[in-house]
Amino acid sequence: VMGGEGGVFTTLLGYLEKAIKSFPDRRRGNNCHYTIRDAALSAFSVFHIQFPSFLSHQKMMQESKGNNNARTLFGVHEIPTDTHIRNLLDPVLPECCFPLFTYVHTLLSERGTFEAEYRTVLDTYLIALDGTWFHSSEQIHCDECSVKEHRDGRRTYFHSAITPVFVRAGTNRVIAAEPEFIGPQDGKTKQDCEINAAKRWIAGFGGKYAEMGVTLLGDDLYSRQPFCEDACAAGFHYLLTTEVLANRQVREEQKSIL
Repeated sequence: VMGGEGGVFTTLLGYLEKAIKSFPDRRRGNNCHYTIRDAALSAFSVFHIQFPSFLSHQKMMQESKGNNNARTLFGVHEIPTDTHIRNLLDPVLPECCFPLFTYVHTLLSERGTFEAEYRTVLDTYLIALDGTWFHSSEQIHCDECSVKEHRDGRRTYFHSAITPVFVRAGTNRVIAAEPEFIGPQDGKTKQDCEINAAKRWIAGFGGKYAEMGVTLLGDDLYSRQPFCEDACAAGFHYLLTTEVLANRQVREEQKSIL
């Protein structure tokens, strides 16, 4: 979609700008040279262009040619430094961007993309659930990190999330749904985990997606009764793999069938 018609790109960029208006700005006094809008769009442009040092590259282009893609494509007035972008965007909660998923899904539905490309022959949509790390370090960490203890005494600090996506056989294109982050939970002493995050995702977004007729896909981690019960209660179907040798109940049921 992002690489399609110019009108679609403009529409999607408008959705992003709409979400940016909800971003908090905690600055006081005269320290407001760069706008939240320019910081957010500059950060987004890095991922859209897929250039690892995009901002530095754009500044070089601006100095040599008097223009830059950040301005022409995204309407950025002044490109903030990396430090300014972090300072301005770090206080922004991910949930501020969650309305974007609804905006984009509505657009795809109106254009017939969901129906034509992602509805299966069984008249259902498929959402694959899986966890992914998006930061890890043995030195850099914060209060929101999860921790992996190694046998040799090392500790790896990491951030991870459940990243549900609409999938379809025969294509590598997916449509993202709202993520659920894995991290310390209020009132909980035990470290958070992928399956608990998946249960929170069902509780938070089950009503939105189950009514579409969605089948959840997952690996062996999800093939346990508590998760299956939550999925059914929310109105989902599910198709989960299981490591048969590790699942006594499945083995016993197979024997009874055979």
